[in-house]
Amino acid sequence: MSLKIKYLDGHKSSSKNTAIFLSKDSKFSDFKGNFNDKINEKILNFLKNNKKTKEDKIFSLNIEFDQLLIIILIAKKNDSLHSEKLGAKFYDYIKKNNVNNVLLLGSNFSTVKNNIKFNEFIHGVELKAYEFNLYKTKKNKKEINISILKNKNQINKNIKNNLEAVLNGINFTKDLVSEPGNILHPDEYTKRLTKLRKYGLKVTVYDQKKLKKLGCNALLGVGQGSIRGSYLVTIEWKGNKSKSKPLAFVGKGVCFDTGGYSLKPARFMEDMTYDMAGSAAVVGLMKTLALRKAKINAVGAVGLVENMVSGNAQRPGDIVKSYSGKTIEVLNTDAEGRLVLADALTFTEKKFKPKLMVDLATLTGAIIVSLGSEYAGLFSNDDKLSKQLLEAGEKVDEKLWRMPLHKNFDKLMDSKNADMQNINYVGGAGSTTAAQFLQRFILNKTPWAHLDIAGMAFSKYAGALNSGGATGYGVRLLNKFVEDNYE
Repeated sequence: MSLKIKYLDGHKSSSKNTAIFLSKDSKFSDFKGNFNDKINEKILNFLKNNKKTKEDKIFSLNIEFDQLLIIILIAKKNDSLHSEKLGAKFYDYIKKNNVNNVLLLGSNFSTVKNNIKFNEFIHGVELKAYEFNLYKTKKNKKEINISILKNKNQINKNIKNNLEAVLNGINFTKDLVSEPGNILHPDEYTKRLTKLRKYGLKVTVYDQKKLKKLGCNALLGVGQGSIRGSYLVTIEWKGNKSKSKPLAFVGKGVCFDTGGYSLKPARFMEDMTYDMAGSAAVVGLMKTLALRKAKINAVGAVGLVENMVSGNAQRPGDIVKSYSGKTIEVLNTDAEGRLVLADALTFTEKKFKPKLMVDLATLTGAIIVSLGSEYAGLFSNDDKLSKQLLEAGEKVDEKLWRMPLHKNFDKLMDSKNADMQNINYVGGAGSTTAAQFLQRFILNKTPWAHLDIAGMAFSKYAGALNSGGATGYGVRLLNKFVEDNYE
């Protein structure tokens, strides 16, 4: 099912169904002239019966046999997030009730404009409408058509354009995460990233030959069992003419994760197409920044590999030398994401000398045990950066919970045979020790945050602003982080 939104400017719609915004304090004069007396009476009775409601509600009244009046009742003042959620709720309502055509009446909007943000309401509708049905042979050809009768004060073009850029970035992220592993392997993923150049982004691809020359053996070790290539791809956006240091975002891109010789159980392996969701969030963010022409300098770096089992695959007990020069004993080949990020983080810090670095990864199952699907784990060496990320997450409902880093945890990653090992065999603190491992590859004390998004990147059920499946987690969060603190 697809969604089409059309903005009307004084023109009539062919839709029989109408949706209006009302507040508890709406009066007869607010909607006089839009409907006949009989319908007006129904609306007044509805308002009388809902005077005491404290929550926003969506109801429908029968006008005729096949004609509905949908009332969006605003009971309280809505900020941007609540307006988006109400828009998503509106979309769910019309979809559930098979309302395929509706006119959203803007003529009465002035009576509730202080209680709702209209552009964000529509953004919520569009976020909720996402579907991934590329491989369905029998597609649902039904369309939901929303015609919006606006007034000149209703649509803020700058806000609208920015929200469209965010939507585009989120949907691109969702598309990438939703693709099966046989389609979106590292070779194909890299090709898709090069197409981002048309948006003004500088995309540089480091293939296996270049990575071997650089000494990125931690990343290459993960992918060596696959017939596909391994890559590090950097995506640069220069929206600030000054030579200011860029903000850096680094993503884990394991396109499929069998666990390698430390093989995953079958029931956990089928979902491992989304083990590249951290990289997809970085890519979606960079596309968003380019589309909305953000006035900052930023770089995204993604390590793209496939963790497979073969005669050439990495073995438990292998020792590799990372790009940083530090050696790693690989005791568990299913702790592969941190090996990819180790090289990507050091490379990004050394090459771009960024103001700060934020990495995203579906890194540990332990973070799901800790935080479920409500929060992503935040680990950081910088209080200011942590505070900025936490606040941005609250504003867009992509929440973070700060977890500890401590030198005593760091000791658990020491190896007898190399500089470090890639897992903690003592047990416990799986997410923290993974973050401690990553911290060793921040060489120049750059402010850094690690977001473990394993519980947030994919959802079996629908959320407030997504329809289930890939959530696009991280794009809204980091875009708001950039917008509020660095533009």
